[in-house]
Amino acid sequence: MIIGNKKILISACLLGKRVRYDGNTLTVIDQKLQDWIDNGWVVSVCPEVDAGMSIPRVPAEISNGDGHAVLMGKATVMTKAGDDVSDFFIKGASIALDLCRQHNIKVAVLSESSPSCGSTTIYNGKFSATKIGGVGVTTALLSEKGIQVFSQFDLSKAFAEVERMQA
Repeated sequence: MIIGNKKILISACLLGKRVRYDGNTLTVIDQKLQDWIDNGWVVSVCPEVDAGMSIPRVPAEISNGDGHAVLMGKATVMTKAGDDVSDFFIKGASIALDLCRQHNIKVAVLSESSPSCGSTTIYNGKFSATKIGGVGVTTALLSEKGIQVFSQFDLSKAFAEVERMQA
């Protein structure tokens, strides 16, 4: 398969970068993903770090909604310490969108359950380790702008979409 100039946005933590809130990674090992990396088709992003948050940082969850509600000002991203960090998450989402526009990216693979990157689940905002249906702030913004977002658990769907776009 030849993707040509197609680029794909990938969460930095999935690429082995220690950018998660706890300083760890969620490295994905996949041959096709490695081919994308080797061919220079991957654009890495960590919305929180790119927006200026530290590593490590206090865990954060979306309270009273999901990423769409945060973008509308109807929900907030709160740290476990009680700080509102919504502005960092919105800024990070904007940075990710700018990268997509700069590289003509139409497909992203982002880290599931993250308050930035979750594509089907996020945590419930109560720091109880309970997941609920919903999307993170970056996923909400990207999807609102027509970019298809997949999780690391749906790599095959992301690959199929890129191949479909090349056809």
